[in-house]
Amino acid sequence: MSYFKYYRYTLLLKTLKMKSFHPLLKPLCFICIFLFSCSQANGQFLKKLGKRAEKAAERAVERRVDKEATEKTDQALDSILEPGSKGGNKTQVPKGVETPSPKEKPDNGTISGDEERQPTSTGPKTLKVYSKFDFVPGDKILFSDDFSNDFVGDFPSKWNTNGSGEIVSFDDDSGNWFELKGGRKTYQIANINELPENYTIEFDVETMGIDKKTSSAAKLVVIIDENDKFGYGKNTVYAYLPLCQYIERDIRIWNNVNGSNIIDNYVGADIREDIISRPHISIAVNKERYRLYINETKHIDIPKLIAPNAPLNSLKFQLVGINEGKDRVFINNVKIAEGGIDLRRTLMKDGKVSTNGILFDSGSANIQPQSMGIIRQIYQVLQKDNKLNLNIVGHTDADGNQDANLKLSKNRAEAVKNALVSIYSIEESRLSTEGKGASEPIGDNSTIEGKAQNRRVEFIKQ
Repeated sequence: MSYFKYYRYTLLLKTLKMKSFHPLLKPLCFICIFLFSCSQANGQFLKKLGKRAEKAAERAVERRVDKEATEKTDQALDSILEPGSKGGNKTQVPKGVETPSPKEKPDNGTISGDEERQPTSTGPKTLKVYSKFDFVPGDKILFSDDFSNDFVGDFPSKWNTNGSGEIVSFDDDSGNWFELKGGRKTYQIANINELPENYTIEFDVETMGIDKKTSSAAKLVVIIDENDKFGYGKNTVYAYLPLCQYIERDIRIWNNVNGSNIIDNYVGADIREDIISRPHISIAVNKERYRLYINETKHIDIPKLIAPNAPLNSLKFQLVGINEGKDRVFINNVKIAEGGIDLRRTLMKDGKVSTNGILFDSGSANIQPQSMGIIRQIYQVLQKDNKLNLNIVGHTDADGNQDANLKLSKNRAEAVKNALVSIYSIEESRLSTEGKGASEPIGDNSTIEGKAQNRRVEFIKQ
């Protein structure tokens, strides 16, 4: 055997012992080793197998060996198959230009420059896209935090952690964001009373540096739990949102009911584009039922995921599997609200319904698309009763000029009317609008929660 063949034979044997080596290539290596060992004793056998097949197998193994020899074992393992998963990955690594690592943050805590932001291939979602969105947020605010009362560089005052994190701001008008850190540290909202049977949770996510080099194990974990400790209790629900970009990773759902794990499942969902495009996450809990939406799409709907009669009282976040300093994740506009039930019955029964779930851009009448679940329910009532006419009344909080708020509330009512007319084809004559500014508050305008309650839209039968 020539020196080259001997070297290749030895290298193949070493490759088979590598923990990071892809299991699907091992049979190929065994074939090649067998061919090498038998080449002198039985040349006719090699000819029967065909020289082309032999050379193709050798080239495939050589390429793989060269790659494995230049990478760390853990990196290679991660790029092939996450430990603990079953079977090989059939999804190919998507092609495209990799995003450069983020630059250092300026001293003032503001993250600036377009090169810092994760590029997206699509524009913002439109109201039309959300026309079938059926999530309805609760109408009684239990907790709300946009971090506007916190200073950049500080840890947010309403939260607790066993790790670290800080408030940052971007060079746009999106306000302050809370940057989470990795290492399975827990971030939880402090001082939440027991959650009711029906409630909703909403928040926005921003990312930086999440690209094809991000680990397949990288996840943002959203936890609803029964205690305010950093571990999980006997009754809890975990949702694991994958951050991986180079392959599709499923959403994992896990729960505990009275200390026993009942559900631990992976739900197929390709959210790679969504997770790097500042998604809005919505969760609806109705007794034992749990639904999770990312933007306009409902990915999870499990009738019996929440432990019955469990005194859940804590919302927690964890960030796992990331490369610290490169992969960065931020959250904002965190809201927990009681309700999330059918507004249609209330409107039909009482002739009036009020909601703060229709959200607008700050200081603007532009409806945020995730609000379309409520507008869709109003449309369904109007569609059911062709004789029903509605007056749409807009309200604001007390921030800003009184006259400006009055005008803004009127414009927001008009925007809701226009959505019903243009998207759902409701006759314009059936809808009237009115704006009352901040003249009729129902919450304390000195608190974030009170302001959120005051920014509302009413629908009144005429």
